[in-house]
Amino acid sequence: MEASNSHSFLSLVHLFVLFLLLCFVVTIEANSKKKVSAFYVFGDSTVDPGNNNFIDTAFRSDFPPYGRDFVNQAATGRFTNGKLGTDFLASYLGLKELVPPYLDPNLSDKELVTGVSFASAGSGFDPLTPMLGNVIPIAKQLEYFKEYKKRLEGTLGKKRTEYHISNALFFISAGTNDYVINYFSLPIRRKTYTTPLTYGHFLLQHVKEFIQNLWKEGARKIALVGVPPMGCLPIMITLNSHNVFLERGCVDKYSAVARDHNMMLQHELFLMQLNFSNTNPAGAKISYLDIYGPLDDMIQAHQNLGFDEVDRGCCGSGYIEATFMCNGVSYVCSDPSKFVFWDSIHPTEKAYYDLFMAARPTIDALING
Repeated sequence: MEASNSHSFLSLVHLFVLFLLLCFVVTIEANSKKKVSAFYVFGDSTVDPGNNNFIDTAFRSDFPPYGRDFVNQAATGRFTNGKLGTDFLASYLGLKELVPPYLDPNLSDKELVTGVSFASAGSGFDPLTPMLGNVIPIAKQLEYFKEYKKRLEGTLGKKRTEYHISNALFFISAGTNDYVINYFSLPIRRKTYTTPLTYGHFLLQHVKEFIQNLWKEGARKIALVGVPPMGCLPIMITLNSHNVFLERGCVDKYSAVARDHNMMLQHELFLMQLNFSNTNPAGAKISYLDIYGPLDDMIQAHQNLGFDEVDRGCCGSGYIEATFMCNGVSYVCSDPSKFVFWDSIHPTEKAYYDLFMAARPTIDALING
């Protein structure tokens, strides 16, 4: 009888501890949501929800099979089969389910207040990169943000707008196009910057300038994504393999460039954080978000993470298709969630969700720290 009572008592204790832990987690998530007023996104196709739909460029995805697993199978201009990582993040922050493109003329004031994406597929930090695809440069994205601020002031007033922006999360994802579309593919920049390392330093000057400009516009919580293992992108494997069909391992010389870039980026962000902290103790918080590690894990340990295909995309052959080459007549795999990549460059919704989950602890620390 005593043993039975003791067992019941221990069970109650365990339940109570579990209840406290659950309350703790819910409280943390609730606090995260309270501390972010809006969500502003800048960068390239990894975070463009459809801005390129409204400009004259071939870098678009507002047609099937893009959006195959989106609500109503809508091809919104997102370069994947469903949601982007930034959509999952906005939902987690309690702001909205989907991040809209700033250039959408039908955006309501409510949508504007809680945040938008200024990103443009094909863009990069190097001013030459967006020129190659006639897309929106990073500098122009900043100009759009300034225009946005004026619109917001018309709704909230100047003081409330300043407070609103100081409590917003700014998210930047770019850099891959600078290497893949620009430096690796064309000789123009290689004439001036003879090694990827020197080109990386050039890019980081533009990164620093962009962050400083965001700071001047009131940004105080900034997350910047590194570059992925570029040698593992299906298109990079295809263009550099001796046998396109049989030899589809990652090309490490390109992934090594990504590792070097990310190390330099983290160092520069650390120095910028120190500078902001010294000049203003309550100043900006800058966090580096690692995409290399989580994506590399999906590829190297894919079976443990629920993926079957890692070296080709779900659309078409998966070896070279992207944007207009992945279209309504393309073959599409039956289950994109088993693929890391949707086309030859961009992750699937499942991969984006996993990347979001990997970034969550860093985001929590940024907005609560």
